[in-house]
Amino acid sequence: MKSEDTPLRPSGLQPTPSARARFAASRPARRGFLRAGLTGAAALGAGVTLGAAPASAVSPASAVSSGTSRRPGTPEEALRELAAGNLRWRTYREKHPDESPAVRQSLTSGQQPFAVILGCVDSRVPPELVFDQGLGDLLTVRTAGEVLDEAVLGSVAFGVLELQIPLVLVLGHQSCGAVRAAVEADTSGEELPAHIQYLADQIAPNIDRTKEGDARVDSTIDANIRAVRARLAAEPDLAARVSAGQLAVVGARYELTNQLVRHIA
Repeated sequence: MKSEDTPLRPSGLQPTPSARARFAASRPARRGFLRAGLTGAAALGAGVTLGAAPASAVSPASAVSSGTSRRPGTPEEALRELAAGNLRWRTYREKHPDESPAVRQSLTSGQQPFAVILGCVDSRVPPELVFDQGLGDLLTVRTAGEVLDEAVLGSVAFGVLELQIPLVLVLGHQSCGAVRAAVEADTSGEELPAHIQYLADQIAPNIDRTKEGDARVDSTIDANIRAVRARLAAEPDLAARVSAGQLAVVGARYELTNQLVRHIA
């Protein structure tokens, strides 16, 4: 783990009922903190201030589907919920929330997911499991290497603009096959089959050529996460919400070796 990267875990996080009660009753966060900390995600591992969601963000269906007293309504709250779920996952204390008949029935009338997860298609990194979330909790978009195209951008924008989701998390992972293929094709100069070359072309600008071998692949995984996050954060409609403190766009990486999701600065 790189020293400049931190776990996706605000300090003092405890995924217990009492912590969730404190989470629901906490005071509003200052917008300036969101701009300075969450916009660049610089403070993610150093502790966050909790905030309360506006009443407009809460509905009976969302309160049922979130698995807590209410749906996370701010970027900070959404990050804390994901961090708590990942802690449960990696310590084998999963709750498998929001799968009951009541939740399934409530979701027939609508959805209020609290985070967009843009992740890789890798079968070892399913967001709902990695973050111990259930039906109606996450809007997941998955492409090999988290590659962006118009369909992906539109899907993310739908979550943010139409569903009022306060958090977009770009989730890369250790040993990404798409990144490795892009690095190896760049080194050999060989053309990849069919549409796989398109993926490699999108990842290629992020290759870290200061390193060699496996170290190049590993570093490129992080560089690719940063590049995708930056591009999303620069999208005008999303950027406006980031500036207003209504949205955070954060980069993170899943480690296959210990199941930790850590922040990529």
